[in-house]
Amino acid sequence: MTFPKPIAGIVFDMDGLLFDTEPLYYDAMCHAASAEQLDMPRALYLSMVGLPWESTRAQLRSHYGSAFAAEDFCERVKRHYSDLLGGDVRLKSGVMELLDCLDSRRLPRAIATSSERMSVEHHLAAHDLNGRFDVIVAAGDYTDGKPHPAPYLLAAARLGVDASSCLALEDSHNGVRSASAAGMMTIMVPDILPPTEEMRHLCAFIAQDLHEVRQLITSS
Repeated sequence: MTFPKPIAGIVFDMDGLLFDTEPLYYDAMCHAASAEQLDMPRALYLSMVGLPWESTRAQLRSHYGSAFAAEDFCERVKRHYSDLLGGDVRLKSGVMELLDCLDSRRLPRAIATSSERMSVEHHLAAHDLNGRFDVIVAAGDYTDGKPHPAPYLLAAARLGVDASSCLALEDSHNGVRSASAAGMMTIMVPDILPPTEEMRHLCAFIAQDLHEVRQLITSS
């Protein structure tokens, strides 16, 4: 395929795109809900994928009630998620090959995530990827989280690349909305959320994995 503009930078989401963490987050949320004898409908979880904590808290209180102790729930989720990780996290297929491709083309790259910087650094260190990204934009670096464009606009600014010349890689609907609103050429690599007609409209391409993303970049 041909992209609308030459690619000058790449901005990656993290959870569900670089690392196979979404099933672990769901398990951790189910565990935390079960401890309070609450349900955790999969539809509720899917509605929160890609959102920053402030939006996730609002979703939880909308479902469980305004008096729901969302902060305590979040702490239980974090503890169980950490236990599930067991000190490591699985890398998604195609990550290393794509990063090597970007190295060969000398393309700068960033991570724009709703996760905390501590989580980003942990996951990168687990696979010796600390030096493979030029910029990390994490929770706390911006005021408005996904689906607002702020995380992607900040990543582009810190890379020193115009947002419209950046390729954004996302797995979540909220992430695609964020990247598209920032004016980036966006590829969705579905993880636990399937592409919808909205996603097909917002994206330049829907790729089955990062191997296909690499092929698209090398053939552009």
